[in-house]
Amino acid sequence: MRRLVFGMASRISSNPAIAQLQSHSLADLVQAEIERMILDGVLPSGAKLTEATLAEQIGVSRGPVREAFRMLEEAGLVRTEKNRGVFVRHVPIEEALEIFEVRAVMDLYVGRKLAQGLRTAEVRELRQLADAMDQAVKADNANDYHRFNLQFHDRLLELAGNAKLTATYRKLVNELSLFRRQNLTSESMAVYSREHRQIVKAIAGGDPDAAGQAMYQHVMNSRERTLRNYELKQVASAGVARPATAVEA
Repeated sequence: MRRLVFGMASRISSNPAIAQLQSHSLADLVQAEIERMILDGVLPSGAKLTEATLAEQIGVSRGPVREAFRMLEEAGLVRTEKNRGVFVRHVPIEEALEIFEVRAVMDLYVGRKLAQGLRTAEVRELRQLADAMDQAVKADNANDYHRFNLQFHDRLLELAGNAKLTATYRKLVNELSLFRRQNLTSESMAVYSREHRQIVKAIAGGDPDAAGQAMYQHVMNSRERTLRNYELKQVASAGVARPATAVEA
């Protein structure tokens, strides 16, 4: 697995200062690996995370895992319950819808700012990411699409050049990750790709109003799709439960 990589990183120097730096670096690696497992759905919403089990799986001691838990809690991906342990965070639908709304307002600002002056090479980079997503749509590859989609939006943030906004936005994106991943179907990926093209076109055309509105509407469309999927699942769950109730009656 990744045991070799983390095993090498875990050879902490006897020098206290270097040991502290290496320990933080190792915790960062462990945090990134657990985050990947959460975002990929390997560790689902509500799952209990055990220090000993994850330390064994990744190939490190329990200390870096404990520190990784702290960082993941700050990022909004896990929660700690007193006397119970650490769990992958479950985001209620009501909170998810609110997060989409906050993201939409942030994206409105990002779109407007980028349209006011992006270099040709930077626009080309966004187009390449949009091309990669188009290829994922054609291959019906939701995993690749999800990965390129995250890169696309993250790059838009970086180009906006606001570190505080970027950090806040990334935390919100993490909290929505499981909802967003569930939204990816062949039909929705094609729709999202068209919306990405509109965003890049408006930015490249230097139209702040159009770029801001394109990014705002893109997020709000995701919000509506998330709500619709949730409501459909609720109806389906009720439909499954209803015959059992009738039999009991």
